[in-house]
Amino acid sequence: MMWKIGQVEIENPFVLAPMAGVTDLPLRRLCKEQGAGLLCTEMVSAKAISFHNKNTAALMEIDPSEHPVSLQLFGSEPELMAEVAKSIEDQPFDILDINMGCPVPKVVNNGEGSALLKNPELIRKIVTAVSGAVKKPVTAKMRIGFEGFPVDPVEIAKIMEDSGAAAIAVHGRTRQQYYSGHADWDTIRRIKEAVSVPVIGNGDVDSPEKAEALLKETGCDAVMIGRAVRGNPWIFREMNHYFSTGEKLGRPSAEEIREVILRHARWQIEKKGEFTGIREMRKHVAWYTAGMRHSAGLRRESNLISSYQELEVLLDRMTEQNLGNNLQ
Repeated sequence: MMWKIGQVEIENPFVLAPMAGVTDLPLRRLCKEQGAGLLCTEMVSAKAISFHNKNTAALMEIDPSEHPVSLQLFGSEPELMAEVAKSIEDQPFDILDINMGCPVPKVVNNGEGSALLKNPELIRKIVTAVSGAVKKPVTAKMRIGFEGFPVDPVEIAKIMEDSGAAAIAVHGRTRQQYYSGHADWDTIRRIKEAVSVPVIGNGDVDSPEKAEALLKETGCDAVMIGRAVRGNPWIFREMNHYFSTGEKLGRPSAEEIREVILRHARWQIEKKGEFTGIREMRKHVAWYTAGMRHSAGLRRESNLISSYQELEVLLDRMTEQNLGNNLQ
């Protein structure tokens, strides 16, 4: 299942999507442990890097165990993005990705993220400038449309390739859809047929069977997995097992879920301190325990925890309530 982006070898086609507020260093480490082929950081503002914003350093931190890993930049100024890319190239990421798909208003209203789809020539200038400024492979992540504007996603993908993109990730939704409705896999297929660089398909993959279907229906080279990873780093283990053996792997037990949550929390505390780390774990605990017995109560209680010790007590009770049961 080995494939490449530029000269970067990737051992399987299962890619962790960049998700703001989710794919920080602790979660990426867990996904790597479970077999993710390529990891992606949260998106980082090129402008913030240029201003030496204190919060960007943590977003850009990479652990030696993560490789290969892609660092994602967002911005709309070609020269600035090229300068920033050159200034950070010696940092230990393997691939530099340009965000052209983020749908959130605060990004779009600045003309960044998916707003770039409205301006194909600006896309050409950005990808040309960034790919020309660094030796590491440059990729781009796009959506397939923007409401109220005529967008030809196939043409945009071809512009990205012609401008130096070494791979293209395609989320098969428009900006207006955000994460609702169904992803348009047929457009991913048309993009794959139109370009010669690797295409990473993104949208609606939440199981090994869905990954298999996306690959078959679109011919894309890899599958990017986003929301299905939240509280579920095991999805990468399950993908690798299914594609290697044709068999579905059992879901993790309550004991394994407890152990992974606690390791996740320790890594959060190590990087962010207990106050911030535990509060950030609240949403993760809700995701990890979704579908378990008494999950609604666990979710309510997780919103009140403020220390690692309180988390341990909560998870001990969770394990007792779900003993002998796998996550459904």
